[in-house]
Amino acid sequence: MSQARSPADGVAAPVVDAIVVGAGFAGLYMVNRLCGLGMSVQGFEGGSDVGGTWYWNRYPGCRCDVESLEYSYSFDRDLEQEWEWTERYAPQPEILAYARHVADRFDLRRHFRFDTRVKSARWIEDEGLWEVQASGGLVQRARFCIMATGCLSAGRTPHFEGLDLFRGRVLHTSTWPFEGVDFGGQRVAVMGVGSSGVQAIPLIAQHAAQLHVLLRTPNYVVPARNSPLPPEQVQDWKARYPEIRRRALGFKGGLLLDVGPSSASELDAQAREAALEERWRIGGAFSFQSTFNDLQTNVESNRLASDFLRAKIAGIVRNPAWAQWLQPEHLVGTRRLCVGTDYYEAYNRDNVELVNLRQEPLARFTPTGVIVGDREIGLDAMVFATGFDAMTGALSAIEVTGRGGRTLAQHWHEGARAHLGLMPAGFPNLFAITGPGSPSVLSNVLVSIEQHVNWIADCLACLQAAGKQQITAEDDAEQSWMAHVRDLGQATLFADGNSWYLGSNVPGKPRVFLPYSGGVPAYREHCARVAASGYPGFDIR
Repeated sequence: MSQARSPADGVAAPVVDAIVVGAGFAGLYMVNRLCGLGMSVQGFEGGSDVGGTWYWNRYPGCRCDVESLEYSYSFDRDLEQEWEWTERYAPQPEILAYARHVADRFDLRRHFRFDTRVKSARWIEDEGLWEVQASGGLVQRARFCIMATGCLSAGRTPHFEGLDLFRGRVLHTSTWPFEGVDFGGQRVAVMGVGSSGVQAIPLIAQHAAQLHVLLRTPNYVVPARNSPLPPEQVQDWKARYPEIRRRALGFKGGLLLDVGPSSASELDAQAREAALEERWRIGGAFSFQSTFNDLQTNVESNRLASDFLRAKIAGIVRNPAWAQWLQPEHLVGTRRLCVGTDYYEAYNRDNVELVNLRQEPLARFTPTGVIVGDREIGLDAMVFATGFDAMTGALSAIEVTGRGGRTLAQHWHEGARAHLGLMPAGFPNLFAITGPGSPSVLSNVLVSIEQHVNWIADCLACLQAAGKQQITAEDDAEQSWMAHVRDLGQATLFADGNSWYLGSNVPGKPRVFLPYSGGVPAYREHCARVAASGYPGFDIR
C-alpha cells in the first residue's frame, strides 16, 4: 500500500487498488474476486458486520421471497455442498448466518472497516484516483471504486406533521432494533403493505393488544407455503447444482421456473381456473407469475390472473368492506408481487383494524397517537414498513463527483442511468453492482450480483494485462443503453404499476423505469458480447 497526499486536507491518504462500498452479498463476492486478482482492497460498511440488507432488516417475519436453494452463491462448489438451508424460504437470521459463514470461510472481514459510512467519493483527474471520505475522518484513495450499496438498502419514512411529537416508539422495518421489540399489551399501527408489512403484520398481530393497519395502496399477496426443506430435495439439488444453475440461467429471472405454455386468454375458464389454483396451492410469487407465458405483456391475460387473486382476497377476509379495500386496482406483477403467510387471515382477528387512509386521511400525529379522518387512534408504537428508495437511494446518499466536477446527482437529475447498469458515463473507474439499467430486482439478485462481479473482475484483469489504467462509459453508449431499457419496459405492463420500479414511492424522484426487463439470458449475452469485443462503448486509456 502506497501513500498519496490528499490535496483537500494535507493528510497522507493510503492508496489501494480498489475500494468496495458495502459488505452485503455483492461486496463480499467483489472483495473475494479482487483478492483473487492479487489486488489490494479496502472495504467500507456502515453496519457492525457483514450481511447488507439482511443485517439491518430484522423485523418480525423477515425472509426472502426467492427460494433458499437458489438464493445462494454458485461460485464455489464446496460452499454449495457444505451449507445447509433449513426452509423453503430462508428467514433473515439464517440468511445473515450464511453471509457470516461466507465471510469466515473466505477470510473477508479483514478487508472491511465496519461501523464506517462513506460520505463522499471524488475523482482526482490528474492522479487517476478516487478519494473516498468516510465517517470518523477516514480518507482512502484507490484506482477503482466499486459501489456494492444494494438495491433495497435505503429505507424511507414519509414525513407527517407531528411525528416528532409522538411519545410512543417509532420503528422502521429496514432498521429494526437488534434486540427485537415486545409488542405485548401495546396498541400498534403499521403503515405499508409491501413485502415488509405483509411479512410483519401477521406476527405483530399475534402479540399486540390492538393492531391498526393504515392502508394506502394495497398489494397482491400470494401464499408462501413455506415449510422445512425435505432432506431428499436438498440432497438432489446438491447432486445436480451445476445442471440446475445452468438451466436457471435460461429463464428471464435467473430462476428455475415452470412457465405455463399458454396465455390465459387462450384457455377456457375451467382450464384457466385450474392452472391458477395449482399455482396458488404451490405458493410463491415467481411461480404464480409464471402460470401463463404472457402475464407481464398481455393485458387480458394479466386481468384474468388479477381477477383470480381479487376473488381469493374476497373469499378470505370476512369483513366485506375490508376485503374490497384490500383488492388492488393495478394489474398483478406491475408492482412487486408479495409473498406472505396468513396475511389476509390476520384481518379476521378481533384485535386487528384496517384503516383506509383514502377514506380517512391521515391528518397528523399527536403525542399519544394519530389522527385519521375525524378520530384519534391511541398508539404505543408506530411501525413504518414504507420500503426503500430502491436501486439508487444508497448510492445517491453518497456525494459522488466525477470528471469536471460533475456530481452523480447532476448526472441523474432527469433519472438514474448507467451503461449496462454498470458504469455511469463521466465517472472513470466507478462501477455500480446491480445498478440502474440491469436486471437486479427483476431477477434472482444473487445471480445478477455474481454476473456483475465477474464482469467487473474480468474487466479489471483485462486492463491489468493490457497495462491500462482507466475505463469510462461513454455518453452515447449510456444513452443508447438506457433508451433500450426504456423501450423494453414500455413493451411490458410494468409501466402501468406506478411502483418503486419507477421511483414513484419517492417524492421528487424522476419517473424512470430502472431495471432491465429483457431478462437475465439476454442481458448476460449482451454483457459478454461487449467484453469479447474489446469493450465498445467504453473509453479505455
